[in-house]
Amino acid sequence: MDLRIGDTVTLKKTHPCGSTTWKILRVGMDIKIRCDGCGHELMLPRFKVEKSIRSVAQRTSE
Repeated sequence: MDLRIGDTVTLKKTHPCGSTTWKILRVGMDIKIRCDGCGHELMLPRFKVEKSIRSVAQRTSE
């Protein structure tokens, strides 16, 4: 899956704050994402993030 810094993704499960959209902050073996609702940041393994993505809501233009 082609993920870039700045992309906004929609995940399958909702965050406890109620938001399902996350912004990608770092890409590599691990992916760092920030919740658009409350600003909570997570760093997860790439395969786990790719598995939980429902759709890419907004692409960065590069």
